[in-house]
Amino acid sequence: MTPRTSCSRRSKRRGSELFRHLAPVLFLALTGGAFGGTPQWLKQAAQMSVPEYADAPDAVVLLDERVTTVSPSGEIRTVFRKAYKILRPGGTGKGVAAVYFDNETQLTYFKAWSITASNQEFEVKEGEAVETSPFAEALYGDTHYKVLQIPAAQPGNIVGYEYQQKQRPFVLQSVWSFQDDIPVRLARFTLELPSTWKYSAYWRNHAPVSPQPAGENRWVWELANIDAVPSEAQMPSWRSVAGLMGLSFAKKDPEQKGQSFGSWQQLAGWYAQLTSGRRDVTPAIREKVHELVGNASLPEAKVARLASYVQHGIRYVAIEIGIGGYVPHAAQEVLASGYGDCKDKATLLSAMLKEAGIDSYYVLMNVDRDYLTRDFPSMLEFNHVILAIRIPADLKLQDAYAVVDDPHLGRLLYFDPTDNVTPLGYLPPYLQSNDGLVVTDTAGELVKLPLIPSACNRLLRVAKLTLDNTGTLKGEVEELRSGPSATAVRRRFAAVVNKDRQKIFQDILSELVDGASLTKASVSDLNDASVPITLKYEFNAPGYAQRLGNLFLFRSCVLGRKGSNLLEAKPRKQPVQFSHAVMEGDVVTIELPPEFKLEEMPQSVKYDYGFAAYKNETAVAEHTLKYNRIYEVRNLDIPIERLEELKQLYRQIADDEGALSILKVP
Repeated sequence: MTPRTSCSRRSKRRGSELFRHLAPVLFLALTGGAFGGTPQWLKQAAQMSVPEYADAPDAVVLLDERVTTVSPSGEIRTVFRKAYKILRPGGTGKGVAAVYFDNETQLTYFKAWSITASNQEFEVKEGEAVETSPFAEALYGDTHYKVLQIPAAQPGNIVGYEYQQKQRPFVLQSVWSFQDDIPVRLARFTLELPSTWKYSAYWRNHAPVSPQPAGENRWVWELANIDAVPSEAQMPSWRSVAGLMGLSFAKKDPEQKGQSFGSWQQLAGWYAQLTSGRRDVTPAIREKVHELVGNASLPEAKVARLASYVQHGIRYVAIEIGIGGYVPHAAQEVLASGYGDCKDKATLLSAMLKEAGIDSYYVLMNVDRDYLTRDFPSMLEFNHVILAIRIPADLKLQDAYAVVDDPHLGRLLYFDPTDNVTPLGYLPPYLQSNDGLVVTDTAGELVKLPLIPSACNRLLRVAKLTLDNTGTLKGEVEELRSGPSATAVRRRFAAVVNKDRQKIFQDILSELVDGASLTKASVSDLNDASVPITLKYEFNAPGYAQRLGNLFLFRSCVLGRKGSNLLEAKPRKQPVQFSHAVMEGDVVTIELPPEFKLEEMPQSVKYDYGFAAYKNETAVAEHTLKYNRIYEVRNLDIPIERLEELKQLYRQIADDEGALSILKVP
């Protein structure tokens, strides 16, 4: 959506990871960047004391500083400085500095330095930078990074970066993310506005701090000794838990150029104007719609055919040129070229639906759940676009779980035409229970997208197995997958040629049964994302049952593990967030050697914590052991105060999975 990220899930991650790990090294200068030698600000930062940190971080931010100056014409210039002290070998990556720029975010200068523990000084200039694009799919674009490699980035040494940017004047806002994944000794933000301008500040995950006046219409915010926000497995998006300050500024006379948004409705209205005319229906679009729809009269058939065409027939390519990071290409251009990014694909589908008599609306989003700040309306928050398709109340669309009854717009079906393996009616996990701005012709509203129920995201394994008198377990398994579980497997198979599919089956089997060898495998409905995918495989696992004297011991829970060691390490600092609700089940029958006697088997169990549940029923009849279990995740967010319950559930599941059945050998 914005030029900072690509609109595919994959490239968004790649772009955001590049910016996340390289951009921690960017930063400010009021003066000093234009002169040779190590600047005074870095020398002063190098003198800061570094306390002993309990978590033993690899590095510490000594200074994180930013100065934003707005001219009377609305031009925004920001100078950045950042200084690190590297404490351990894992911190040497801080010696890579990167800065983003494009036509509307121009780079004025970029330098970096290092100071060794023995007071040697090194300087790297912009001319030594490597220029690269963060978007592997970009067909064309002016979004780039300049990357500097700083010498002597070793434990005990100091590295620092400084650059200045001229930023987009059409969005009069700034976001100061002052918290890092390592400790910060000093963070400072300076704002200088023309005398006729004003600002408003929003704080997230930090108590509001009043600025210190520093001259006419100039303010300085300063924070010291900021705790790290370390990354933890299955935590919410990093941005949603880290501290930040959002700033909006504008002329006291509201007729300024550029946008400082007071509400989500205002922002939506601005985007509606920005994209006006992009979804106009042309003769070529009209002809293509009639070709695809044919004689279909039912709205559900029209929606399904047009959605499928744009989802699969229009190639995804990141297109990031200037304000093009916000404005889609005209629908006619996207149809003619056969490719586009997320906003382009949404634009074409919207135009085609319009020709078919169906209304639809842009939905602006961020692919990280909880990334949007509801009290800080900002175009800077978005990096993805999908569609909300208005459908009749009586529409019979099979498996339409991504449907919401909107009090103003009617029945809306949310659909992501960029994701080519998530069928119409579903949503990718990262969009479920996520915030989106629905844009109408004149305004819009911020909404919560639906969470697909666990019963719609199934993984059911049915296994018919035989245990012989040597301890070998063999048999067949049939897997039925729907929702994200199906999507994940489809992506795996799509990434390899047919002859390599057996390896995927062997990998799946190895994750389920230790020491098992695949003997046969097949997949059904691989290319039809509208239906569940079915995997069938047969295996042989010698020595599955272990002999101890005249006893055979084996686990009745044959297929994998649903327990987790997630909460068994050091105390957790962040909540746990699941990617999606899910229901997983195993139906296992094991034929036992008729001459053996079953001495002991696991007890049936049932645990229900509200946010998740687990149960197993174990029985035996006529030399056949039956083990049936269901694991269900209902809620995505598990707060800190309930993590002990989640840990208890995982331990109970692990106990059940490790429980043994015992056969007595005659």
